[in-house]
Amino acid sequence: MKNFSTWMLVMFMAMFWAFRIAVAVTYELGANFGGIEPFNQTMEIILLFVVLACMLLIIKRKIVGALIYLAAYGMYFGTSLITGITTLITASSDISISNAGMYLNTFISLIGIAIPVAVLFDLLLDKNRRANPKDKKTDWFYKNEQFDRKLDDRADKNNYRTL
Repeated sequence: MKNFSTWMLVMFMAMFWAFRIAVAVTYELGANFGGIEPFNQTMEIILLFVVLACMLLIIKRKIVGALIYLAAYGMYFGTSLITGITTLITASSDISISNAGMYLNTFISLIGIAIPVAVLFDLLLDKNRRANPKDKKTDWFYKNEQFDRKLDDRADKNNYRTL
């Protein structure tokens, strides 16, 4: 990971992942984390492990990891985001404290969709990943300019073959 944007996105992924762990643990203990509750507790725990594997794939610059991450969070947070937005649009103008948990869950769902989309765009738009793929077999030879011989006008430019 050579790009600063990738490092920042992975840090946001890790922070959101830790936040979701805190939400799952507090819900399991019988409380809610500031009004935020998981939509499905068993799916939340499964997603925590899937996201951990996706983070490793994204660190290795694999697009498959970003696609799995977007698909998993899209299925989990997408339905909540759509129902929350439709509720916000059709709701009356009074915002009460009883609806604050629903609005907060909608905002968290928006963040849960925005991070995977940003990660996918970051990997797709990275020109360095496509132009200069890493090859450990040949990079040690071709990428070490410090060992190249400096040739001058007296240098022998013939390519002799040895058997």
